[in-house]
Amino acid sequence: MAIQSTRILAAGQPAPAFTLHATPDQTLSLSELRGRPLILVFYPADWSPVCGDQVGLYNELLDEFAKYDARMLGVSVDGSWCHAAFAHDRTAPLGSKSANSGKRSHLSPMGINPGADGILDALEQLPRKSGSPA
Repeated sequence: MAIQSTRILAAGQPAPAFTLHATPDQTLSLSELRGRPLILVFYPADWSPVCGDQVGLYNELLDEFAKYDARMLGVSVDGSWCHAAFAHDRTAPLGSKSANSGKRSHLSPMGINPGADGILDALEQLPRKSGSPA
């Protein structure tokens, strides 16, 4: 199911169900990712300079995200073969074409790398499970 809406989800609103290609021959559904905080990163193109920098930054912060038991899924409209090549040197899973309850939503202007401060702020605000780092 492709995500059709261009509107941003309100904080706390569940992400709509979707299935996308994780590789050219494998799919991944949102329902498979429930149970932990999920950072959904939607970006327009795998190989554009801003998107490449953005995904690269998030990839460098995966250990920081893991401190909150969060995982990341990048979603782009590029085809699955292009996406597979782009994902080759990245650790975070990426899906093409197109959660948990979102605590924060943000729509960045085109051509601007939004950084990771908003993601880290949202993770800080999540309730902690016992045994999680303070």
